[in-house]
Amino acid sequence: MTIMASCVEFFFWLLMILLCPWSHLLSCGSSDLFQPDYLMVPVSEFSSSLEAAINAIQNVTSTVSQFSHVSNDFHLSNAISDCLELLDLSAELLDWTLSASLKPDDGTRYGTGDLGFDFRTWLNGVLVNEDTCLEGFDGTSGTIKSLVEERLSQVTSLVTSIRDTVHLPPDSMPIDIGGGRNPTNHEQTFPSWLKHEEKKLLLQPLDKGSADVVVAADGTGNFTKISDAIKLVPERSSKRFVIYIKRGVYQEYVEIDNKKWNVALIGDGIDATVITGNRNAADGFKSYKSGTFRVKGRGFIARDITFQNTAGPQKAQAIAFLSDSDLSAIYRCAFRGYQDTLYAHNLRQFYKSCLITGTVDFIFGRSTAVFQSCQIRARKGLPQQKNAITAQGRKEPGDGSGFSIQFSHISAEPDVTAANIETYLGRPWKLYSRTVILQSYISSAIHPKGWLPWNGSFALDTLYYGEYMNFGPGARLDNRVNWPGFHEIQDPSVANKFTVAKFILGDSWLPSTGIQYTDGLQA
Repeated sequence: MTIMASCVEFFFWLLMILLCPWSHLLSCGSSDLFQPDYLMVPVSEFSSSLEAAINAIQNVTSTVSQFSHVSNDFHLSNAISDCLELLDLSAELLDWTLSASLKPDDGTRYGTGDLGFDFRTWLNGVLVNEDTCLEGFDGTSGTIKSLVEERLSQVTSLVTSIRDTVHLPPDSMPIDIGGGRNPTNHEQTFPSWLKHEEKKLLLQPLDKGSADVVVAADGTGNFTKISDAIKLVPERSSKRFVIYIKRGVYQEYVEIDNKKWNVALIGDGIDATVITGNRNAADGFKSYKSGTFRVKGRGFIARDITFQNTAGPQKAQAIAFLSDSDLSAIYRCAFRGYQDTLYAHNLRQFYKSCLITGTVDFIFGRSTAVFQSCQIRARKGLPQQKNAITAQGRKEPGDGSGFSIQFSHISAEPDVTAANIETYLGRPWKLYSRTVILQSYISSAIHPKGWLPWNGSFALDTLYYGEYMNFGPGARLDNRVNWPGFHEIQDPSVANKFTVAKFILGDSWLPSTGIQYTDGLQA
């Protein structure tokens, strides 16, 4: 009888395997027959937890929505509006994770195809959004703030537990400290679900002649405003939508929402095509809403454009560019502002050959971002004000985010040096702030200590600041801070963890952008 039962069971599972391909095992009722090594719990348990988290997000959204039109407080109204946007982003990230867990073959529709890496990125992105939502209510009081805090704490706890069931081996990617990669050799890295015609379109160089829409301030294009062109972008399309923005100054606030994927903006060059605004904290705009340009849709590309905020140093936080775009790439663009110029808020981002200027925390956020071959310049702000280039917001050890600055030129404008304004590589915005500088030129404008405390001893034991093979008068380490969290990186295998290939898995998605990049360290 036992032998007969075993035979029946064997033939049952054999039949299930033959009739139900791996990507559909969950829907066939046998999701846990083959357990992926990146999950520490059964797939069915993982997907059920995600469904619970999505329901929890929807409940919080429903609660917050009730207050969206009842407040005459500008600050509170903005906080509610921001929170609803962020909750919508979080719901989408959870949906991507759920969809890919149910049908792994479709994982690359949303990410890199490395599901363990993608899942942790997206789940951590949800936590970042919840924190930003709560920060928006700072300075407000009353029942709304308390209610949002209570409901979001439940979501945060649930999502943290889910994220921590996704396992990433410490060295899941091979170490490669070679030189650059030629993107034209990487067609095989495209998602399997892309049609051949779509692959060919993605491989074509981005140029003005192939634009879907032309924007021209002088009236010689399809539109005079960028925002009008954005309205034509189809939702969740795998095909790149190219918008050519002709030379001119565009005084408008542009937003690309999370449903508009694979948008590419091409300008006529830095300071030729300029998108400008002046929203700022002093006039009541919280950081998340003050951006001149804000992008949330995945797969965003920008080239040859200046994004700026002209509010000036006296207006405090004033963002020129905010990105929530996963797998986004920015090439030969300028970001001009003062405090909080570039808000690399969330998910995976790549910046190549860009110019970034500002004063206090002018590259900040909680994304996982690589800045390669960029010009980073501090500028003169308020009297007696110290400059800090970065303020990365990693909050806890499970957070995989951080900033990596590689092959770049870090300096200050002449009036900063003339006025002896102290300029630092960064300061810890959050407890586990993480920033590394790799093989870059650091000028004498950088203070010999290198890094600036945020407030007393806060985060000095838990942050991770690293420097590897930098050069220039400001790169000397003799007088650097002696914090436990500061590291003089000497082992190339450690430095390599912060390169394009490993930190943002760039070899799996950057080739399709056509942007040349270096995936490892320079020999």
